Amino acid sequence: MADSSFDIVSKVDHQEADNALNQARKEVEQRYDFKGTNASIEWSGEAVLIKASTEERAKAVLDVFQSKLIKRGISLKSLESGDPVAGSKEYRITSTIKDGISSENAKKISKIIRDEGPKSVKSQIQGDELRVQSKSRDDLQEVQRLLKAADLDVDLQFVNYR
Repeated sequence: MADSSFDIVSKVDHQEADNALNQARKEVEQRYDFKGTNASIEWSGEAVLIKASTEERAKAVLDVFQSKLIKRGISLKSLESGDPVAGSKEYRITSTIKDGISSENAKKISKIIRDEGPKSVKSQIQGDELRVQSKSRDDLQEVQRLLKAADLDVDLQFVNYR
């Protein structure tokens, strides 16, 4: 019998992230507590740039954006935000949306599978994803349960289940 396998990936639907950003921008433009604070949120290349006249308003815009991401089904583990940085007249927060599994996280996941998972399971790092193989589908499901329970700082999806 051939080995069963699945891939572990960390992907973000960029269209949904763009929709969340547009919704957050509209809410910031319309909300009364943001009037006169020059608060804004926009794409800056691959990053999201948040601007406001005070540090608290910048954090509030980030909070609005995070709530829109959650409503759109995007995990906050995929959003990496910096601290508010004071400019000449405004505070800025730069956030990036992480896509793919970094090599350090891939090694952590692989170590968890090796140490705590069933012995028949093999994992292999392939770029920014991991391939997990085993003869037993039950063992693969056990690995998925194990990784869902693990407290990792990356949002994982399981795809290509064969």
